[in-house]
This record gives sequence, C-alpha cells and structure tokens, in this order.
Amino acid sequence: MNYSNIPLAQTIVQLCEDKDIQHIVICPGSRNAPLAIGFTENPYFKVYSIVDERVAAFFAMGISQQTGHPAAVVCTSGSAVLNFYPAIAEAYYSDIPLIIISADRPPHFIDIGDGQTIRQENVFQNHILYSANLKIEETFQKENEIQLNAAINSSIELKGPVHINAPFEEPLYGKTTQLTVKPQNVPLSTKKNTKNEVNNDDVARWNASKRKLILVGVLKPGTLNKEVLLTWAQDPSVLVITETTSNLHHDYFICSIDQLIAPFSDEEFKALQPDLLITIGGMVVSKKVKAFLRNYSAKHHWHIDEKKAYDTFFTLSKHIKQTPNDFFTKLYEHTKLKKSDFQKTWLLKKKYRKLKHDEYLNSVEFSDLKVFNELFNALPTQSVLQIGNSSAIRYAQLFTLDPSISVYCNRGTSGIDGSNSTAIGFSVASNEAVTLITGDLSFFYDSNALWNNYIPANFRIILINNQGGGIFRILPGEKSTPNFDTYFETVHNLTAKKLCEMHQIGYASVNNEQELKQQLSLFFEHSKRPQLLEIFTPREFNDKALLDYFKFIA
Repeated sequence: MNYSNIPLAQTIVQLCEDKDIQHIVICPGSRNAPLAIGFTENPYFKVYSIVDERVAAFFAMGISQQTGHPAAVVCTSGSAVLNFYPAIAEAYYSDIPLIIISADRPPHFIDIGDGQTIRQENVFQNHILYSANLKIEETFQKENEIQLNAAINSSIELKGPVHINAPFEEPLYGKTTQLTVKPQNVPLSTKKNTKNEVNNDDVARWNASKRKLILVGVLKPGTLNKEVLLTWAQDPSVLVITETTSNLHHDYFICSIDQLIAPFSDEEFKALQPDLLITIGGMVVSKKVKAFLRNYSAKHHWHIDEKKAYDTFFTLSKHIKQTPNDFFTKLYEHTKLKKSDFQKTWLLKKKYRKLKHDEYLNSVEFSDLKVFNELFNALPTQSVLQIGNSSAIRYAQLFTLDPSISVYCNRGTSGIDGSNSTAIGFSVASNEAVTLITGDLSFFYDSNALWNNYIPANFRIILINNQGGGIFRILPGEKSTPNFDTYFETVHNLTAKKLCEMHQIGYASVNNEQELKQQLSLFFEHSKRPQLLEIFTPREFNDKALLDYFKFIA
C-alpha cells in the first residue's frame, strides 16, 4: 500500500483509521494532496470527491447525522476553508460530530502576499469544539499527536465539529510504501455521568405542579424509552407537545403545536400556561410556541440534557445534566399522580382541531397546504424524510406523519443553504430510502449538491416551487409592491428541469391536484436513478389558503 511520504499526513490518516473515521470527503486541491494520497490509497476508507466545499461539508455532515459518528471533510488552503463554515455552524448548534481537516501553507508563507493563503489557525473558533493547529516540523510529532487525539476524541465524545489545520511544505505528491511514524491512539474517555439521582426539591416541585408541560424539540429517533413515553401519557397532569422533528408519537401527545395554539385567545393561553415547563431535545421550530412561552411564562423551567441548556423562553431555572431516560426513570420512582384535567382538556381541543383540519383540507383549492397533505399521505413507511427550512418545515408542523418515518431538518442555524447536500449525504450512508421535501429558494441555492456522483437511485426530491420565498407573504407587511417582490419574496421563473437533465436525475412536474396524485402513485417506485418531482403552486394564493386555515380551525 502507498502512503504520503510526509509524516504529518501519515499521522492524520492513521489516527482517523484508528478512531473509525471511515467516511472521508475530499475537495480537490493541491495543498491537501498528501492527505488525498493517504486516504485514497487506503482501502479502509470510503472516500468521496466533491468540488464545492460548502456542499462537501454539508454532505459530510449528512453522513454524520445518519451514522452518529464523525465523517471528515478535507480541503486545500485559502478561501476553500471558509466555505466549510455554514456546515460547521449547523453541526455546532445541532450537536452533529464532524471533522474539518484543512491543508495550510507553511507559517512563513502567511501574510506575505502568497497565493491561496489566509490566516487559517483558529478560523472557526466561535463555532468549534476544538481547534488543532498542527506544526510542520517533525520535531513536533508528539505534540501533533496530542492535538489530533484531543480533536477527534472531542468530536466523538461531545458530538460536534472540530478543526484540524495541517501545514504542508512542497513537494506535496511524494509517496512511500513504508510508514515512517506510528502515532499513539489515545482511547476515548470511559468516564460516564453517573449522576442519575433526583433530589427532593425536584420531586416536591413535580408533585406540586398541576400543569406540567413537556416540550420536545429536535430529537433523533429512538432517543426516549417507550416506558418513559408511557408514564407521560398516563399522567393526567402532564401534557406533551412535540414537533415534526421530535420523532415522538403517541395518541396522548400534541404533535401539531401551531394547529393547536395559533387560534388561541388570551384566556386559552392562560389556561395552557404551565406551572412547570420541561424541555427536551434541540431547537424548537414553532415561533408560535416560543411567543406563547415567553409571554405566558412558566413558573419553573427545567431543561434535561447532558451537554447544554438554552434559555429559549427566558425562564430557565434549572439545567438537569442527565439523559431524559435516566431522569424520568428515577423521578417516577418518587412521584405520585396528580389529580388534574390539564391533559384531558387539551386532548379534547386537539381532537376538535383535527376534525376542522380535515374539513378544511377537503375543501381548499390547490395550494402549498393542499400539496403537503398529499405528500405526507404518500410518503413510504419505514423511510427517512429530510425537510428543507423556511416554509417547508413550518407546513410540516401542521400534519401528523406515520410514526415509522424518521424526520430530519437542519434546525441548528435554520438556514436554507445546505438542505440538499445534507439529505444526499444522509442517503449515501443510509439503508433506508430518503426523501427530501424542499422549497424553491432552498433548492436552487444549494443546487450544486446535485454535482455529485454518489446519489443513490432511491433518493427522491420533492421540490415545491411557488416562484419565490413564499414565507414572506405570510409575514406582516405590504405585499403588492415591486420592492416586496424583488427584495423579500424574490420572485423568479426558475425550474429544475435543465438541472435534472444535466445531472442525470429523473424529472417530472405537476401543476394541479389531479396531476400530483397521478405522479405520486408512481414516484416512489423502484428506479435506476434518483428522481425529482417539481410541484408548481399558485404564488399569490398560498398565503391566503394558510391564513384562512388558521381562522377556520379556531
């Protein structure tokens, strides 16, 4: 087997193999040639070549999102490194492990006017778990090993992005058949959080609260034990509110937050105001529930997470550094059911809202809302749904999905910039079929994601094209002006047809409900290449259909 003849490159590659960093995404370049040689010559690694660095980083993050273990993305020096930043920020806020490896010029070439050279050390310092700034001199071999072990272990253990910056001196393309270094692999920490007790104050607070609201944000499927979910459902003083990205399902949970609370009066908000708010998981999508819990504050707010707690509602009183499974298992050993009609009241309201929801959807004309109803009814069971940001994820909040469908969305920073790339990366590492539902601006913004030789044949893209940023039509403000069309909604006449032709992706389009149903009946069947369905919806009617929906279900 061939290796780079540069010891630092050998060290990085060996430690990645030792720590089971198997998926390596390489952005073509010259300064990173020693790393490209090392990774591609070693059959252990699954190596991908992606030209666009921003796409490559989200693609790698999608792999990590699926596997739960870091993928690595490698680039050359200069501005190439900076294009990784959007994915790094997303991984940082979504707790997704990711290893960034940037090749660099030797230190004496920095800030002297040399080409493809910037200040790369600590360049991601505000959104990174660890920055390993390696040294070019072989006398720093031991220090480099320490830095590399610390970086990679941090990504694995703490679930987030780390940056390894590796300077290389020319010549860059030399090979050898013998390793010249044998780096030490520092094992992962075996120390676990053993604090799984609950204190008397927590038990007393729980028992005294008649209105307990459990709000679940982004959560990976299978995170919570069924026993925990059952105890929540059987407690009449507990109301569980989940989101599409929570991946939790029970008949006694509220799974469509906005559907429930959007039409609320002040009196209803006060009736829902909790004595005790408990939050679990990552970011919360619903702006309506954020506004509710900020304006009608809980008396006490606990967040349960081993790593961190955000004070999203400005009332955080306690961060319980345990897993939800451990905490609730212990808590329910010391608590008693509280007589309360809190859960029953809002489950009855949920039932009423669902009846009105179904009635409205049966009568509403073709629109974004109607389309999402059809899509969620057609998705294959036992599959994965990746949802784009902005309107797509918010429409999804209004529907109940089949429990066998796992849902993911880049909610760490909630950007539209990497949804395509993330979904494709996820699909490459997944044994399940993956469908991406996205809006037009998000899709076209990240269209370079299709410049990719690894997209599985069972990957599906559903593109809802309402000719602009439709979400802005729902927000307050004057709509019928050239200024709004150009600078907010960004009206366009683009279509994905030519992109699909260029990238060898099957393409179909629809313009009405009948065509949509016909295409969906065939869309998920076996195919020899990925497929994209573009759905054109009425730009100037979509917002009215949605706003009328909230009035109708009240």
